[in-house]
Amino acid sequence: MKHHQYFALVAGLLFALALTWGLAQEGSGGPAEGAELGAQIAQQGTPGGAAPCMACHGAEGAGIQGTPFPRLAGLDFQYIVKQLRDFQEGNRTDPTMTPMAMGLQPNEVEAVAAYFSQQSPPPLPTDQDAAQVAAGRLIAERGIWGMYVPACSSCHGPAGAGVGHTFPALAGQNAAYTVKQFQNWRTDARHNDALGMMQAVVDRMNDEQIAAVAAYYQSLGAAGTGSE
Repeated sequence: MKHHQYFALVAGLLFALALTWGLAQEGSGGPAEGAELGAQIAQQGTPGGAAPCMACHGAEGAGIQGTPFPRLAGLDFQYIVKQLRDFQEGNRTDPTMTPMAMGLQPNEVEAVAAYFSQQSPPPLPTDQDAAQVAAGRLIAERGIWGMYVPACSSCHGPAGAGVGHTFPALAGQNAAYTVKQFQNWRTDARHNDALGMMQAVVDRMNDEQIAAVAAYYQSLGAAGTGSE
């Protein structure tokens, strides 16, 4: 990639960040009235064929460490809605989640998002390899300029807290899930990132760097759990 292409990517990141930050000021919580139905779906599934969310994500959406099942608790309401709709529309594909999303009606999508966005999960264990976490922190905070990889924090916010509806919180996310998403962008199983930013970055990072970033963000603990 030439320098002018890289600077164009960085400019795009900054523009999207500014736009999303503005949206974030409008609030990110889901409708409280939907949370009761969302809790029911999380625990029992739906008549349309969606299995109980808790089977993979846990009753409160904490995720399952060491598996590709992510933490949903505390993520932005609109972000969760978008991801479920993207599974329904084929912008994300996954052999487990695609049929689950297809079993949700529009009101059920919003109900599930409302429920999980309001949960505060216990932190995941933070006993990753210290050297790997330190390497991931450097990438997250500074990027890899020699490889034209911008800092993760330029979109996902300081300490992976997330920004608005477009850039999700990464702090406290299951490292195995984060690694899998990088793989999904590489194989085009996922192509729903804003302005194609993640797809533009992922091919310039090697597996060791990806694993380090994932370990770093898991080590932070979820925002609001007191584990940061």
